[in-house]
Amino acid sequence: MHPRPSPIAASLYTLRDLNADVIIMHGPHGCCFRTGRLLESDGVRVLTTAMAENDFIFGASEKLEETLRKADKMFNPKLVGIVGTCASMIIGEDLKEAVENVETDAIVLPVESHGGFGEGDNTEGAIAVLEVAVKHGVIPKEEADRQIKMLKLATKIEKTRGMAKGDYIKPNFGDNKEEVAKVLIQNIEEGKKVAFVLNAKKETSYLFADVLNVDFKNINKSNKPIFIANLDENIGLPRIRDHAKNIAKELRQNGISIDYTTGGLDEYPITPRKAEEILKEENFDLILVSGVPHALKIEELNPKTKTIAVTDGPRLVEPLRQLGYNYVVAELDAHSKTLGTSEIVDSDFGMMIRTVIDWNNDK
Repeated sequence: MHPRPSPIAASLYTLRDLNADVIIMHGPHGCCFRTGRLLESDGVRVLTTAMAENDFIFGASEKLEETLRKADKMFNPKLVGIVGTCASMIIGEDLKEAVENVETDAIVLPVESHGGFGEGDNTEGAIAVLEVAVKHGVIPKEEADRQIKMLKLATKIEKTRGMAKGDYIKPNFGDNKEEVAKVLIQNIEEGKKVAFVLNAKKETSYLFADVLNVDFKNINKSNKPIFIANLDENIGLPRIRDHAKNIAKELRQNGISIDYTTGGLDEYPITPRKAEEILKEENFDLILVSGVPHALKIEELNPKTKTIAVTDGPRLVEPLRQLGYNYVVAELDAHSKTLGTSEIVDSDFGMMIRTVIDWNNDK
């Protein structure tokens, strides 16, 4: 019942991950306004055909053709995505015909998605892009099939363990970050076994990796936390692999080593399986999971282990508590903070951990 991400937005993000130079939204100028503006920070030029009332009746194929010509002239793109919206798809606009009528050297991907596309799940919009990308030779079918498998698993996780599991979930901003930071630091000080699990999604990993980037070495030099992360640099679309490379490199430069790599950033629905195996092998006193913590089956781990979830969704706080997490920390605006960056971004919780460490050192 509560609003959820749109297939249109998912189409836009997936075109971004394919390194599209320009995306044209065929619809009203206000459609997916915020997402389009955010993607500009990632170097993608996002345009609109600005359909109006008359266009809803008579069609706007000429507007689409003209916008594509202008985009070609202004930006000289190599890869262009045209994304349908509710307005253009409901009236049956033919995106492919418009593309055929415009001469351009660019590869143009017409994506017929809209707000209620398929079952209405946001992942449907991403799948539509991948299927069109295969037809135009942008990615191999094997990679698209792998991506689609991950997207369907992600939808299943949201519907069974995440914010789509209930009719309505009231937003909740989680536990007090200072108190949770003190619990984490106290466990390290006392020599308890602590594990950090990064199970992050795409560019939001720049924010969620920040808790791994804290200098824990001087808290208890004989008690190094274990770091587990889905930072495989050889898996995923080009932009996603770059994110993993950037984060892993920055961590290494700061003297932080990943003890176990569970997979790629777009494999967050399945990477928890390997993390769970590692966590079950050793008797940890505290486990912190950041990014997409509801994908990890925390309920199957030692019930005596204290657990912390770090998420970006106020509507995920209550489901995470229901799964059994002892503490839940909510980070806000993960996408807007990480778009356009190639470096780890300070998170609210990471900064609070550093503050508490400084307080303890000053005593």
